[in-house]
Amino acid sequence: MKHTDADLEQITRTTLGHYNSVAEGFREGTRDHDVSQNIAALLRHINFTAPFTLLDFGCGPGRDLQTFTRMGHVAVGLDGSAEFARMAREDSGCEVWQQDFLKLELPREHFDGIFANAVLFHIPLQELPRVLRQLHATLKPGGVLFSSNPRGDNQEGWNGPRYGSYHDLQAWQQLLTEAGFVELEHYYRPAGLPREQQPWLASVWRKVV
Repeated sequence: MKHTDADLEQITRTTLGHYNSVAEGFREGTRDHDVSQNIAALLRHINFTAPFTLLDFGCGPGRDLQTFTRMGHVAVGLDGSAEFARMAREDSGCEVWQQDFLKLELPREHFDGIFANAVLFHIPLQELPRVLRQLHATLKPGGVLFSSNPRGDNQEGWNGPRYGSYHDLQAWQQLLTEAGFVELEHYYRPAGLPREQQPWLASVWRKVV
């Protein structure tokens, strides 16, 4: 069933309202999450000269912005939640853009890499190809996109007050390929566990010229 504009507004409003209402608890609960495997996966594929200019897409309260900054890179955050954007600015000192994911305004060919950790699954499937093309456009030629999402069986809908779209590997590969990306690698998280205990699908992609 196709989402109307009103449906999409409700999805955005309700999901962001949830994150705004739990922002402080979310910051504390995720502060010590180890995503070093994901950060390394992004950075090792970027072929430009460091320091890199990076977009932390769905930056949340800014944990990973701080990590990128400590590593010497120039990181810009983007989040739809007003509370997350405020926290990210205060905690990281980085530039942070508050933007609705469905109404992005991004500079063309600006970023060396995009870190989209646990965020793109919030975009309804019918809008995702357009958003992926916008991310493709804001990368420099040869730039790299990292994504990590809860894997699923290509269903979407409400999970409590949050909307999510859950893709399997083949569907995700098709979406990214059609947006102009070439896959560099993929893996499942957490590392070292049986597949049924690895709910996260991580993948790395290059913008082809």
